[in-house]
Amino acid sequence: MITLALSKGRIFDETLPLLAAAGIEVTEDPDKSRKLILATTRPDVRVVLVRASDVPTYVQYGGADLGVTGLDVLLEGGGQGLYQPLDLQIAACRLSVAVRADYDYASAVKQGSRLTVATKYVNLSRNFFASKGVHVDLIKLYGSMELAPLTGLADAIVDLVSTGNTLKANHLVEVERIMDISARLVVNQAALKLKQAPIRRILDAFASALPQS
Repeated sequence: MITLALSKGRIFDETLPLLAAAGIEVTEDPDKSRKLILATTRPDVRVVLVRASDVPTYVQYGGADLGVTGLDVLLEGGGQGLYQPLDLQIAACRLSVAVRADYDYASAVKQGSRLTVATKYVNLSRNFFASKGVHVDLIKLYGSMELAPLTGLADAIVDLVSTGNTLKANHLVEVERIMDISARLVVNQAALKLKQAPIRRILDAFASALPQS
């Protein structure tokens, strides 16, 4: 049995065409089912639904043989010991710094002000601001980042941005792009040795379904 860990939402939806290229279709809609383990049209392949941040953990410790997760999750601290063979070029977005529209970020940075930054990406944020020589106090939040500058909790946020519509709706502006993010395929290294042939077939099918650069 090959177990693939996915998170609900955009990554799940955008992985489906890649699975189809490998001859695998999920037989149930996760939005209509309460099941956390979903069967597929292949009797030897199943999908487990986990939180996005837990995908690398399931794969690393053998709860899943492979998974799809964002580069942000891997770089923040979830990529140890995992084979990362493919950038799947899905769930594309960017990790950025955003502030209130009336906040003069450029002057604050230039003057060496100590910024308070709210984010769930504490490690990535710390490294980014350290590389710029900017002193920051980091506040870890898990959701609704946009509230932090609006309530005075923080001067800035570091979060994923896709269209930018949520920022705009909350009168925030993107002031720095830290990095581009997309989803990666990750594989348990022991599973790759023990189940090499079936996993390799899936990897090859995924790779052939990607746009050729």
